[in-house]
Amino acid sequence: MSTTERTWEGPGAAERLGILRDTKTIAIVGASNKPSRASYFVATYLLSSSKYKVYFINPVLDEILGQPVYKSLADLPETPDLVEVFRKHDDLPSVLDEALAVGAKTLWLQLGSWHEDVARRAEAAGLNVVMDRCVKIEHARFHGGLRLAGFNTGVISSKRQVLA
Repeated sequence: MSTTERTWEGPGAAERLGILRDTKTIAIVGASNKPSRASYFVATYLLSSSKYKVYFINPVLDEILGQPVYKSLADLPETPDLVEVFRKHDDLPSVLDEALAVGAKTLWLQLGSWHEDVARRAEAAGLNVVMDRCVKIEHARFHGGLRLAGFNTGVISSKRQVLA
């Protein structure tokens, strides 16, 4: 993340709710099969607690949570409405290029992910952009409360606890 001041302003709560309501398909770029990773926790939540058709993108995996994993957005059987990104900062421009090439409607960058150049380029191309927000948290917030998302447990962590 850049140390420069943030000048880009994302959509407000009502607009984010609208994006989630209009979304039917989500592609998780950078999906992991490791339960300790945020992308795995988000995937688990979306599959169990939402109406979305969820696709996983990772060039080195074949399956996550019993679902096939695709090498790239271009390999998906349909165009995703929303591209949820779990990739490092330097990879974000190329993920945007892929999202534009397949005709996605929304680019959603996970908590801690911020790239103003990518956001401005995406908006100029007509995409909705959400940065530094978790789609799981936002969905739970608008559709039934954070308790369903694993919050209200007394533990604040971005990673799932591994029990022996």
